[in-house]
Amino acid sequence: MNADVGSAVAAERFLAGTDPALSVCRSRDELHVVADGAVLLSLTLDIAQERLIVRGGVDDPDLMLRGVSVATEAVFGWHPAVERLVLECAERPSAASMLAREGLAVIEDDRAVLLPDMVMQRRESWLVDAARPAFPLSHVMSDGRRHPRRPPKPAGRVYARFIPWLSDVVSFRVVDVDQDLPLVHRWLNDPRVDAFWNEAGDLDKHRTYLSKILSDPHMLPLIGCFGERPFGYFELYWAKENRIAPFYDAADYDRGWHVIVGEDDFRGRDYITAWLPSLMHYMFLDDCRTMRIVGEPAAAHVQQLRNLDRAGFARIKNFDFPHKRATLVMLLRERFFADRLWQPAAKDATKETQR
Repeated sequence: MNADVGSAVAAERFLAGTDPALSVCRSRDELHVVADGAVLLSLTLDIAQERLIVRGGVDDPDLMLRGVSVATEAVFGWHPAVERLVLECAERPSAASMLAREGLAVIEDDRAVLLPDMVMQRRESWLVDAARPAFPLSHVMSDGRRHPRRPPKPAGRVYARFIPWLSDVVSFRVVDVDQDLPLVHRWLNDPRVDAFWNEAGDLDKHRTYLSKILSDPHMLPLIGCFGERPFGYFELYWAKENRIAPFYDAADYDRGWHVIVGEDDFRGRDYITAWLPSLMHYMFLDDCRTMRIVGEPAAAHVQQLRNLDRAGFARIKNFDFPHKRATLVMLLRERFFADRLWQPAAKDATKETQR
């Protein structure tokens, strides 16, 4: 479609996380998916009937898939109380079966139905290397533990997602020691951080620390950013090989994490409801065999436990590490997607009723 987007005046705009050239412009009930300044797809939203009607678009199936995917993510983001959308595409009779084959829709009574828990599990919208297949299962032994062989570590940005209530993109990239050492060094020496991490020290100590994490097959260190502004450091781990494994029945693809929010400007509810579920989203998408995400915050860290409660984590038990008393917390894949925990539904639902 060659129409210029300048004629589509948008009251709202929703960006595709990993493709900055792709966005959804909304004016009342009219949606336009825009790519590189041109309208790729036009749709009408009938929110009362939970219908999304394709009015015009490209013939290319891949572009059609991208357009419907980002438009659907936008609608479910703007309307968190909507549980399903019937996609009507009479002008593209083959589109429904194509979308069903790609896992974006299901066919019910000869209609294409879009479900939020399925839409949010399509890796292409958020993972930079979405085409990478699941790593083959091959068990190995390390330190007396039998676990799956882990894939080679990625480099650079791995995940990006647009956050509508911030009008910004949250992303995660793999740590680069030369680039990120001064930043992580400052954060680890912050007294607030050191109270829980106990890793304060000089640059050489932190260079060694990051290099060790990067060389460990079961760990992945990430820097979180809002736009281009780094705000936090994250360590992801496979639980089966981690120190947490002896304290519960760890499955092969359980994953866990540690976090430092290093910049005070990015503290508060609006930000934590953006980065925390996005980090969980990344871990669930990175390997479809990950059914549980675990954590072991200090039992005394009341604020972090409160945030995890709100994010859908269950408190399983308290236990003792050699260095701290910890609380085992757990988030199920099924709950994350079924309950739409990637967004603060209660807050957005209030906005929706005011439209």
